[in-house]
Amino acid sequence: MAIDIGKNVSENLPFILGAIAIVAVQYFLRKKHGPGGSQQDMVQNILVELKLDARMAEAFSLKWNTRTMMTTSWRLYREKLDFLPRQVQDDLDDTFELIEDYNQQMTSAKKFKTNSYMAGVDMDKLKPMLARCQEGLEQWLLLTTGSRNPPEKVSGMFDDLMGKR
Repeated sequence: MAIDIGKNVSENLPFILGAIAIVAVQYFLRKKHGPGGSQQDMVQNILVELKLDARMAEAFSLKWNTRTMMTTSWRLYREKLDFLPRQVQDDLDDTFELIEDYNQQMTSAKKFKTNSYMAGVDMDKLKPMLARCQEGLEQWLLLTTGSRNPPEKVSGMFDDLMGKR
């Protein structure tokens, strides 16, 4: 009793092509925006970064650690934030300038394997700046979207198949 694989594939080909087409359509319909995403996406990404940096600043106060802070979203979006109030833009500029200075000191401390570079880090100055930026971005989200929290993600077909729902 030999199984003819070619015959089984040809019989099921319409179903296979249909499944591939459904997956492709869903992929293109749900594709997220690239680095030039919506204003809300930009603000939310920077806000997440600020919250992580605030946690790292708190951890640094307890014990000098050698982890650099996040600046990826800031670098992507800093030229596109002219929709934010001027004060929030200025606060973000000052805060991320200080974070980049901190990151340079961290890199130097790692490179030369000494903590002497850490003595110049002033987390007491950075913490209120991070909080002020977070408040400004959350206020903008509240005025623009009516909520400080990001919208809930709509689950997709793969989420259902993989049990992520």
